[in-house]
Amino acid sequence: MPKITINDLLKKKGEHKKITILTAYDYPFAKIVDEAGIDVILVGDSVGMVVQGRDNTLPVTMDEMVYHTKMVSRAVNNAMVIGDLPFMSYQVSVEEGVRNAGRFLKEAGASAVKIEGASEVAAHISAMVKSDIPVMAHIGLTPQSIHRMGGYKVQGKTDQAAARLVEEAHIAEDAGAFSIVLEAIPMNIAKKITEELSIPTIGIGAGPHCDGQVLVLHDVLGLFERFLPKFAKRYINLKEEASEAISLFRVEVEQGIFPSEEQSFK
Repeated sequence: MPKITINDLLKKKGEHKKITILTAYDYPFAKIVDEAGIDVILVGDSVGMVVQGRDNTLPVTMDEMVYHTKMVSRAVNNAMVIGDLPFMSYQVSVEEGVRNAGRFLKEAGASAVKIEGASEVAAHISAMVKSDIPVMAHIGLTPQSIHRMGGYKVQGKTDQAAARLVEEAHIAEDAGAFSIVLEAIPMNIAKKITEELSIPTIGIGAGPHCDGQVLVLHDVLGLFERFLPKFAKRYINLKEEASEAISLFRVEVEQGIFPSEEQSFK
């Protein structure tokens, strides 16, 4: 099976087939996600919270994102890999944004980048696309803007705010984005945006009408316990199963059960 490309995602939208996206941050999990047939792996700056144990995504650096994306790219045969531009990797200037976005393709093996915003980064998106760097936009709740937004809150709840979201989505498309993440917005607004855009919409807390869905892998697997967003679904509790296995190892070592002759050399 050949690698998923932008054209494949656009074709899925045209054929009303759902796009599947999960995050991954290392080789073992990226390999599992890829072999499960997921279309796209997003190496998200959510790594700051679910892997590094931080309170938000803001401290994540560009070098850290390149490091994690390299590991993911090595594991993947079929899925499209997208690198997430972290806080302050593009805000200073368009030139700096293009340079950092290029690192994901040149150094880390990604096929595209994700950037938060639309109107405020339209020039960035356009410049990246002109430099042959495919861009996924991201509107609604943008985690890098939590201080301005006053926390992780649903966006677009008033008529004015909803209209602005629709406008922002069109700005992102016009700037050249090949797809757009819609995070934590009312599902009727997400439906309207999905129907109006020719590029795929990817929902996370935006209801069932988007062209695809993305979730954080650690939420899906039950490995992140500090909180579970309303829009996430835990499909298994791997933390509990891992804890049981580790406890069993401890007991067997303490009781002299492990290693047995089976795990020993003669």
